[in-house]
Amino acid sequence: MKAFVIEKYITPEELPTRLVEWEEPKAGPNDIVVDVHYAGLNFFDILQVQGKYQNKPAFPWIAGCEFSGVVSANSPIPQGCAYIPGKTRVFGAGQGAYAEKIKVNWRTVIEVPDEMGLDEAAGLYITAPTSYAALVTRAKTQPGEWVLVHAAAGGVGLAAVQIAKALGARVIATAGSQAKLDVAKKYGADFTIDYRQEGWQKLVMKYTDGHGADVVYDPVGMIVPSLKCIAWNGRLVVVGFAAGSIEKIPANLLLLKNASAMGVFWGAYSTREPEVVPEVWLALLDLLASRKVKGAVFDKVFDGLDAVPEGLRALGARETWGKAVVKVKGGREGKL
Repeated sequence: MKAFVIEKYITPEELPTRLVEWEEPKAGPNDIVVDVHYAGLNFFDILQVQGKYQNKPAFPWIAGCEFSGVVSANSPIPQGCAYIPGKTRVFGAGQGAYAEKIKVNWRTVIEVPDEMGLDEAAGLYITAPTSYAALVTRAKTQPGEWVLVHAAAGGVGLAAVQIAKALGARVIATAGSQAKLDVAKKYGADFTIDYRQEGWQKLVMKYTDGHGADVVYDPVGMIVPSLKCIAWNGRLVVVGFAAGSIEKIPANLLLLKNASAMGVFWGAYSTREPEVVPEVWLALLDLLASRKVKGAVFDKVFDGLDAVPEGLRALGARETWGKAVVKVKGGREGKL
């Protein structure tokens, strides 16, 4: 099979040279093998190939994490697993999504709902639970509260906008272009702000009638400037550092607003708090079934496995909105 194999840390520009023929994955006792139809593009994939991400597999390893596809026709089926080889559509995450096949523990994947396409499912497994855990599990967002979502037109940002609205919150979305602000508005934001304009925090205070943001959802690295518009008892959630630098939060400003700063690391819940994972997915699948929250909202589908480097480049350059995915394999999008 073809796969992006990493044998040493590289720059993103070197990634095209790593698409090679590689042996198909060998399933362990609890694994299934999935034919990858779509792979989700994530910012941390760019960091991982450079050795700048916390997850550092032993060399050699296959890049990519998020995927959707069909259980391979020749996949083993572990005891207790009801998936049908060649038919069951699943989505999930595991090391090695930038390949034609991936092996994963069958208990970690989720069957794609009948009404959802494989393209839509490909970018759902990380973005939706990350945003739900940030807003609900960590920040305890309540109906009527003001939620400030940074990078609101990105994959996790759009998920956060939709989830916050489903919770009954009021949403202020920030982004770096009018086109992206329009996207955030389309998916439920009550107000939008271009964070490039000086003093954007004054608009947050204006829109909230001087109250400020009860919850700040930040996948970029804007916690410190957001402290200028945080509400009393506000909660700031660190989701990521897409801007590239890690902030130092002035504790005195947290004190003055009686505010809390917290992180969310969804990927660690499966080992740290495994009981939370099914709770989050049960709530999310209900929201998805009701269509209060859509699956991954995506701007671009990059065609072919060899398009992964271009897709990651576009993602890193912020040329996309929503979720960017790569179509690895052709075939029907809907239920087989």
